[in-house]
Amino acid sequence: MATRAYVLIKVRAGKTKAVVEALRKVPGIEQVHPCFGQPDIFSFVSVADERALSEVVITKIHTIEGVEETDTHIVADT
Repeated sequence: MATRAYVLIKVRAGKTKAVVEALRKVPGIEQVHPCFGQPDIFSFVSVADERALSEVVITKIHTIEGVEETDTHIVADT
């Protein structure tokens, strides 16, 4: 079963548009929604497992210029 998570992203002022464009190119990120207030961006990730989720968040999202902070919420299957 896939691991799905919401990743909330805080972005440096003036960088939201560029971060959104970069996020839309990352495999595994299915949705990207810039919002008013905090966090600046809500994204939805669906990957094979938690290791792949870590790879997306740490290696891909955290390295995008302008990303200041993330908050990851793994979806609980009930």
